[in-house]
Amino acid sequence: MEWQSDEKELKAAGAELLGGGRRVGIRLRGWEIESCKRSILSSSLVQQWEEKLQTSHLPEMVFGESSLVLRHLNSGIKIYFNAFDALCGWKQEALPPVEVPAAAKWKFRNKPTDQVILDYDYTFTTPYCGSTGIEINPETERRSPYESSCLNWEDCQEQIDMVALAAKEPILFYDEIVLYEDELADNGISLLTVKVRVMPSGWFLLLRFWLRVDGVLMRLRDTRMHCIFGEGTKPIVLRESCWREATFLALSSKGYPKDSAAYSDPGIISERLPIVRRLTQKL
Repeated sequence: MEWQSDEKELKAAGAELLGGGRRVGIRLRGWEIESCKRSILSSSLVQQWEEKLQTSHLPEMVFGESSLVLRHLNSGIKIYFNAFDALCGWKQEALPPVEVPAAAKWKFRNKPTDQVILDYDYTFTTPYCGSTGIEINPETERRSPYESSCLNWEDCQEQIDMVALAAKEPILFYDEIVLYEDELADNGISLLTVKVRVMPSGWFLLLRFWLRVDGVLMRLRDTRMHCIFGEGTKPIVLRESCWREATFLALSSKGYPKDSAAYSDPGIISERLPIVRRLTQKL
């Protein structure tokens, strides 16, 4: 879907669009927010990634040079999203492989003579919630007021005000970046994306891992971040992470459809999936 901001709205908010082509973004209220979309990894880069991650398995489509970066210029705080860090999380968490029926297992074979050994998480489920760090300002060569390059997220009771976010407000910048995708040998979908939108009042993003193993399981891991623009040097960012999951059997027992085609949009069916874990934090 094409999207274009209104020049009058940009000017009224004091915003400036950045870049063009594959790398686009916006500068507003002390933040630079930039997205980059590139093609999937070449075979040589796939081999390099496999060596670094110590694996022989990667998703079918890895957009390894695509990214979303949010920089707070005064503090040097950097929040960013990329496929490599997400796959590091997948490798470290190492969930047990989802059990699939015999008919589905057969489709995972490359050749009829192959032995089916699913000894790794072929769904590429990741606990990834984004990456953070501190950048040195290249103009002043000064580090931000924070001594450590590691930023701490503290547990909190505050929640992102989704009602306020639903209020009508100009969208100055919007983008969606696919980080990786796998169709599980035509047995479903494994997809990691990040969406961002910037309004005059602040920015909001959704990092979503969506898994559907047809006839077996659905899993949704969402990370939402929201920052309200303020006047201080230290921004406040709220982060909510929520893991939802259900088997097709459990859903059908509640009267929901058994057909996988009914579950193509995770946004529509997310509320049907029970919460496994939820965490709210503040930067």
